[in-house]
Amino acid sequence: MQLVVGRIGRAHGIKGEVTVEVRTDEPEVRLGPGAVLATEPASAGPLTIETGRVHSGRLLLRFAGVRDRTGAEALRNVLLIAEVDPEELPEDPEEFYDHQLMDLDVVLADGTEVGRITEISHLPSQDLFIVERPDGSEVMIPFVEEIVTEIDLAEQRAVIDPPPGLIDDRAEIVPGGGGEADDR
Repeated sequence: MQLVVGRIGRAHGIKGEVTVEVRTDEPEVRLGPGAVLATEPASAGPLTIETGRVHSGRLLLRFAGVRDRTGAEALRNVLLIAEVDPEELPEDPEEFYDHQLMDLDVVLADGTEVGRITEISHLPSQDLFIVERPDGSEVMIPFVEEIVTEIDLAEQRAVIDPPPGLIDDRAEIVPGGGGEADDR
């Protein structure tokens, strides 16, 4: 199975290094020296990682055969794809690969159906499940333990405890919230 593990950003310096937007929880495994990665578009690869280092919080990689800024800049926005055994699981039991979460049924604790995970969006602050509701609409569910209380791969479901207003239009009204508006 193929997993997107990174996206190449801009060139860094003049010796062929590029910044990489990491899209894996295991960059030391997937993006280490010697790793051979497929690419999207396929015409850009495969790419073999020659060196890697972290600079100012950013991962910098150099690929075999890319020796200058022009070559590095030509790789901008290329997706890096690793071949992964579909049976392989992350070391931490609280972590999941995207392919494990796709198409899970999303339900409330009482079993009420919310929808099905159709996409996972990786944002800087947190991941989001894009859930297709039975009526065809979509709702975004933050993948944080306060909301996603259980992932049950055997039952192919994600159990959520959403705050009021997240999956419906019923926002919670907090009593005693203030008084009259002040127009000063």
